[in-house]
Amino acid sequence: MLATLAACSSVPAEKPQTGSRGSSSRGYATPEQQAQANEIVMQAMALLDTGYRFGGRNPEAGLDCSGMVSLVVEKVTGRRLPHNAAQIAAQTRQISADEMRPGDFVFFNTSGKPFSHMGIYLGDGRFVHAPSSRGKVRLESLDLAYFSTRFTGARTLFGD
Repeated sequence: MLATLAACSSVPAEKPQTGSRGSSSRGYATPEQQAQANEIVMQAMALLDTGYRFGGRNPEAGLDCSGMVSLVVEKVTGRRLPHNAAQIAAQTRQISADEMRPGDFVFFNTSGKPFSHMGIYLGDGRFVHAPSSRGKVRLESLDLAYFSTRFTGARTLFGD
């Protein structure tokens, strides 16, 4: 059904994180990082209903999951991330699910490989992603069975 979410690649397995998402006291290293994380969330939300396109990094032509994330991060921070979920995972810091804050990244195994799909965490168990199924950037809940069983971890650009 949603197996076509595999468009973003992968790396070796990372143990899935569990817990009460967002309940820790992990903070941002600086007020600037907190402002950037908030802006990442706002920019991701602004892309809702943008069309999907494999390999896409342009909202007018369509986005895939890692294209959406790399576009938003570059727009907000100036940092150019790879257009590949596994490579983005390799360049960001692992955090536990209970340390997730808005602006962090969530990763999923949607094709038999960890880090084959990703999104931007919004808080309250929700994230924005660019799935190939139903063809548009949309908001989802980490509690949906499809995503909760495929969650492979969270990573961040911010903090320590």
